[in-house]
Amino acid sequence: MSPRYINFNGEILPEDSILLTIGNRGFKYGDGLFESMRLMKGKLQFAELHADRLQRGMKALKIDGYSQTDTWFLREQAEMLARRNKIRHGRIRLTVYRDAEGLYTPSQNKMGFCMEISPLEEPRYFLNERGLIMDIFGELPKPLNYLSSIKTCNSLQYVMAALYRQQNKLDEVFLLNANGFLCEAGAANIFVWYENHLYTPALSEGCVEGVMRQVVINLAQDNNIPVTEAQINPEILNQADEVFLTNATSGIQWVMGYGVKRYFNRVSKGLMDELNKL
Repeated sequence: MSPRYINFNGEILPEDSILLTIGNRGFKYGDGLFESMRLMKGKLQFAELHADRLQRGMKALKIDGYSQTDTWFLREQAEMLARRNKIRHGRIRLTVYRDAEGLYTPSQNKMGFCMEISPLEEPRYFLNERGLIMDIFGELPKPLNYLSSIKTCNSLQYVMAALYRQQNKLDEVFLLNANGFLCEAGAANIFVWYENHLYTPALSEGCVEGVMRQVVINLAQDNNIPVTEAQINPEILNQADEVFLTNATSGIQWVMGYGVKRYFNRVSKGLMDELNKL
């Protein structure tokens, strides 16, 4: 197997290079954020949406240099890394951290970044053949604040949710917010098809502002599917006709079961077809 390369602050280096010190703020405090993106046929998908979200997240965290992380920056850095690794289809993770010293108070707000890539086989999204089996992870409600919609490096909530999923032999879990309403899944946004209407938790409910979430909302509107961003009681999971998840890497994944409830996948199939047309 050929050695893999990473992009560290614009420099292409072997993946196993020792680069971070014990003082790195991403390591010590989770002081940063990240973007998960999809590369198809050597091109970064939905680069404009990713750049917009990344810039707003960096601005919220007061990390300097956010104006530089535009669409051109993401495409150039991702496609340069893909060419070096000879990968045409893959998953990309960009981690941005505050490159500074200090304790809780940083000495500066300079940006540092690292980009990684892992190969995927196909240049399209696939709907999962077997639907996901899910349950609610209610031990650690997600707080509601202006950081809730950002994919920060402080991801302990998702780690604990993943451990719960693993221990209970589930495919994924639903997360609730501090008020007990549906928020998101462990690594995705949630959509619920109920009485011929599509619902997804509003950003005010604490969910991550997913790029694929916005793409699916746009696709639904373009195809005359009524869609509403709302506050959603988890009881709706017992009456819904369909539930599916979205993220930038997998696209759309349909849920087959929650407890004894079983769901269809007609709407998710149709939206997946439209997604691949893009």
